[in-house]
Amino acid sequence: MARTIFHYFLEATMKTILSAALVLGLCGLASAQSGTADPVGTWKCEYSIGDQKRTAELTIKKDGDKVEGTMNWPDQKDEKITDPKFKDGKLTFSVVRKFMDNVIPIDYTLTIDGDKLTGKGSAEFGGQKQEFDIAGTREKKG
Repeated sequence: MARTIFHYFLEATMKTILSAALVLGLCGLASAQSGTADPVGTWKCEYSIGDQKRTAELTIKKDGDKVEGTMNWPDQKDEKITDPKFKDGKLTFSVVRKFMDNVIPIDYTLTIDGDKLTGKGSAEFGGQKQEFDIAGTREKKG
């Protein structure tokens, strides 16, 4: 009889431990997933046009559900992004690049995953649509 009571006690203890581990694991997973798609921060970005490597800095802020931001290049600062949208880890926006007497609207579609972003930029230049890959990392705070 003592063996049977001990067996039930051990079984109940193991179920409790497994249930707690499962709950904690699922909470951790949900928290990690919700944290992977946060666009807020300053992003150091790199891309290539032809065989020339370029850099840009993207700064994203949120005010409630509203996304806003600016983009910087070595020769152009604080250009406000337009029509920003963020949903399901995807950030889309447009920005105007002013380069050598040219005004070039660029549309970006980026995927945020933790502290990394990847995606594409597209612009029409000289009557032709150009697409380029872009990648970035979020600057660490502090």
